[in-house]
Amino acid sequence: MAVLTGAGLGLRRGFMHALDDEQAVESRVDFMEVAPENWIDVGGRFGRLFRTYTERFPFVCHGLSLSLGGPSPLDLEFLRAVKRFLDDHGIGIYTEHLSACSDAGHLYDLMPIPFSGDAVRYVAERIRRVQDVLERRIGVENVSYYAAPAVPGENLTELAFINAVVDEADCLLLLDVNNIYVNSINFGYDPSTFLRGLPGDRAAYVHVAGHYREAEDLRIDTHAAAVVDPVWDLLEEAYDLYGPLPTVLERDFNFPPIESLLGEVVKIREIQAAANGSRDR
Repeated sequence: MAVLTGAGLGLRRGFMHALDDEQAVESRVDFMEVAPENWIDVGGRFGRLFRTYTERFPFVCHGLSLSLGGPSPLDLEFLRAVKRFLDDHGIGIYTEHLSACSDAGHLYDLMPIPFSGDAVRYVAERIRRVQDVLERRIGVENVSYYAAPAVPGENLTELAFINAVVDEADCLLLLDVNNIYVNSINFGYDPSTFLRGLPGDRAAYVHVAGHYREAEDLRIDTHAAAVVDPVWDLLEEAYDLYGPLPTVLERDFNFPPIESLLGEVVKIREIQAAANGSRDR
């Protein structure tokens, strides 16, 4: 598999045809990301169109439904389907949310995991099992959440929890700078301090996205708006700390004109180039 570099775009069906009509996409987008759940066993015109993209661009996959922190057993049949999908399209990197999203059925939302030692051991064991099935190290994403989970007895900080899971599972990190910023507003902590405390040397790549300002002290992680300046600043800081890591722009709803979307990808590349220049001096 080729080494992942540059600026990527989360590919969505809502703008695929507009993107397909755009000239010189390859000069602005270095790689793409999809959720495998949205593409496994998809045939017909969308399946054929998707194949043209995986033949033109490197891809990474970001899962939505594995539920690493959930109480139900891992869905091994789904994992084997993911492995076939990754192998079929030559995709080397698979990431998931460090969260729960199911019990007896899917909750269709990402629920935080209690930040406890028991949860570290439970989630790390599940990550190791996933890596065995996929025959790949996976990355886990620091997630946004709106209620801090707690259990009786030992409770860790969110930062200590993430570090402990990544270390015990021997997995990678998917570093989401928008989620850091959203949580920093909602829970009143310094985003730069949090960023510096993450295991950035384990980062497979980075997510950047927009969010919704519900109130002065409340942000909602929507992926439905343009990236705001404080998040761009945090991305620049991440590059200063860990190097110009590969970075994906996420946009799930409320799609702007394709030129505007690609303009944000180009901005990622510009910040990466500036970070490279600073490191060369």
